[in-house]
Amino acid sequence: MKISPRLATVSFAVAIVTGLAPATLRCDEGMFPISELANIGLKQRGIELSAQEIFNPQATSLVDGICRVNGCTGSFVSSEGLIITNHHCAFDAIQKASTPKRDYLADGFIATGKAEEVPAPNYTVRITESYSDVSSEVLSVINSQMSYADRTKAIDRRKKELELQAEKDNPGMRAEVAEMFVGKTYVLFLYTYLKDVRLVFAPPISIGAFGGELDNWEWPRHTGDFSFMRAYTAPDGKPAEYSPENIPYRPKRPLKVQPMGIDEGDSVFLLGYPGRTVRNRTESFINYEASVRLPLIVDLYAWQIAEMEKAGAKDRGVAIKHATRIKSLANVEKRSRGQLIGIQRAKIQQQRQQRENKLKDFIASDPAKFGTYATVLQQIDEVYSEMSKKGKLEINLRELRTAPRALAIAFTIYDAAVEREKPDLERESPYMDRNFALTTQQLKLDCGDWDKATDAKMLHGMLDRLHSTPGALDIEPIARVLSASDSLDKLTASVMENTKLGDVDFVVECLGKSPKELSGLGDPALDWIIDLYPIYVKQREKDKEREGKLNQLYGSLIEIQRIAESSQFIPDANATLRLTVGKVEAYSPVDAIIKTPMTTLAGLVEKSTGVEPYVTPDKVLEAAAAGRFGGLEHPRFKTVPVAFLYSTDTTGGNSGSPVLNSKGELVGVNFDRAFEATINDFAWNQRYSRSIGVDIRYVLWITGQVYGAKPLIQEMLSSQR
Repeated sequence: MKISPRLATVSFAVAIVTGLAPATLRCDEGMFPISELANIGLKQRGIELSAQEIFNPQATSLVDGICRVNGCTGSFVSSEGLIITNHHCAFDAIQKASTPKRDYLADGFIATGKAEEVPAPNYTVRITESYSDVSSEVLSVINSQMSYADRTKAIDRRKKELELQAEKDNPGMRAEVAEMFVGKTYVLFLYTYLKDVRLVFAPPISIGAFGGELDNWEWPRHTGDFSFMRAYTAPDGKPAEYSPENIPYRPKRPLKVQPMGIDEGDSVFLLGYPGRTVRNRTESFINYEASVRLPLIVDLYAWQIAEMEKAGAKDRGVAIKHATRIKSLANVEKRSRGQLIGIQRAKIQQQRQQRENKLKDFIASDPAKFGTYATVLQQIDEVYSEMSKKGKLEINLRELRTAPRALAIAFTIYDAAVEREKPDLERESPYMDRNFALTTQQLKLDCGDWDKATDAKMLHGMLDRLHSTPGALDIEPIARVLSASDSLDKLTASVMENTKLGDVDFVVECLGKSPKELSGLGDPALDWIIDLYPIYVKQREKDKEREGKLNQLYGSLIEIQRIAESSQFIPDANATLRLTVGKVEAYSPVDAIIKTPMTTLAGLVEKSTGVEPYVTPDKVLEAAAAGRFGGLEHPRFKTVPVAFLYSTDTTGGNSGSPVLNSKGELVGVNFDRAFEATINDFAWNQRYSRSIGVDIRYVLWITGQVYGAKPLIQEMLSSQR
């Protein structure tokens, strides 16, 4: 399967948004696949570029300046591989490089030259090169006689085969088969895949996360959520692991930075890799989320965050170890709270019910359709009903092996030992040969962040929760532990005191052992996981069965929805490259309140109290007081803009996406949504769905004027086209 790096087939385009003409598209909603750019009315939306100028499979285009940075998006802003993304996207690299004596989180980081740039372990960069429809190849392996679990496994195996073949035909590249329409349409994406990524500049956390969790998902914001990284290749220009001899990657086209920024009313668009949305899921799914999963996640994550914050309050070393995890959990916890509020406030369940009632009427009106689609919604409801009944137990069991990091490490070690005895294509994805180096590296990093006292608290807390969880005591290993004569305090402390899973050398040694050899080591954390392992395998099989059933059913549901709703049907995002368009504009979250779309340095100074989380470095305050704006002030505000709002359609994964003006010039970096827009995963609304970006003028001001990293500014501006 030889795929030209600059050739894309577009046979799946019609399947993505059939019938969507510009005049019928709902204003600003939609994260559009790059195959659809010619069909969405760019000019009518205020974008001056043509579809070919944004993405051209046969020539250099704007997309060549966009990349995926782990689970975020980034932009190349120089001809030497310099990437701008969010501070929170680079956070793990900053944290891993920090120590109490060299605290890059608190103090920030500036590499004065390329030799001082710090490797970012387990960071990768992907640049989309091509895509091709492989739906027929994927679906050829299933038949109506298969069980739902076997259906999932067959599709998964076929996707892996196609990916491995594409990577064999295109050495150095990364292939990924993405499901575009559930159960129906599959596309193989080919990426340039860079594995040497380094940290270049990061402001202090007091800038990069100003306002902390109080301001997270809120507006107004005064947060400089940006950092710079750099991608490297081998001297011959091919992707390579880290080496001092590597050279900066040379993107085909870096983005042009526009120092004049943006203003209210201007059209903007984003290119990025949004995560998965669930706007075409059923009312029964929304009920499961609202009544089971989201409340439990809020409770579990709030508790874990509190425990880690207490553990790090008196020990900066422990605080640094927990920093990435706290930030990640806190982001999900607050988003989940916002989604719970949004589901109720926006009446999402009622809307889905109304949509489904109309669909039922449409199906009932046609005997042929009734025979094919009459029971689809009912069968989907049955799956979510089962998930709702078992959800508390299943989620708590998963958290038992993830909240205590030693058990998470133990599970990966034992799971790897079991899986790597299988043929490569039959393994779970993290243990395939193409992925195992990253899995191993992540385990090593997890060891470095382990704190046994915190882990004992996590294990104790999860066992307490399971004790009151219906069905938990029916699981023999859980019942045995909870009925032990020793107190939970003593039991959990003993496990963490005696495990060696915080020792990197021991973990690496374990990765070379068989399941039988691991069971003979006598490590208490490993022994716990080995005891529970059949339970987790059974749950994984159950998940595959549900996935197979839902994929098939949702495939049928979407099929009939597209017929019934015609031009109003918009596909969900799926972590592949998408474009979304909007304007810089205010919004009214509730009656009588209007939130204007731009914040400034003057507002930052007013908001700075000197008390966490509103502490601003003296360097920033001094430069602001002296009026050293470097020509970056907004003509109307007479000071430097900090952040701005816009009505693009975004979700997780759009973190770090470039905010581009109508000419495709970089004017900001997307980092968040307003609290009301946490519901975007479930539904989008022009009235309240607003995304938040850091203004490029604030980026340039902090980097060059305040922290003196003027060579970086010069590098960016000298690379402009």
